[in-house]
Amino acid sequence: MSSIDTNRFRDALLAERTRIAAALENLRNENPGSVEDETGEETSDQHLADTATAMHDRELDYGLTENEEDILKSIDAALQRIEDGTYGTCTNCGKPIGEERLEALPWTDLCIDCAKLR
Repeated sequence: MSSIDTNRFRDALLAERTRIAAALENLRNENPGSVEDETGEETSDQHLADTATAMHDRELDYGLTENEEDILKSIDAALQRIEDGTYGTCTNCGKPIGEERLEALPWTDLCIDCAKLR
């Protein structure tokens, strides 16, 4: 492994983890029930456009939630790699991950070349 300041990256990962966890909590609090709960009526009694809007908004939120949960898993894996001493090493080819790439995506586990292949 190169001379990467893992403490700095650990701090960045933990800060991002906190931010994402708060965003997820906010999304979950905004949509605690079903679409019927959200619209306040049976969907069959509503105007089709109102139902479509509610469904669209809910699908966007589900997509955001799924993406954020994936990033949380990647952050946790990166934190584990820091503990294991393998942080900054590509999990595919074993070469060092460029520090610029880690600056942009501190949770990445692939060097730029392997990421391009994927």
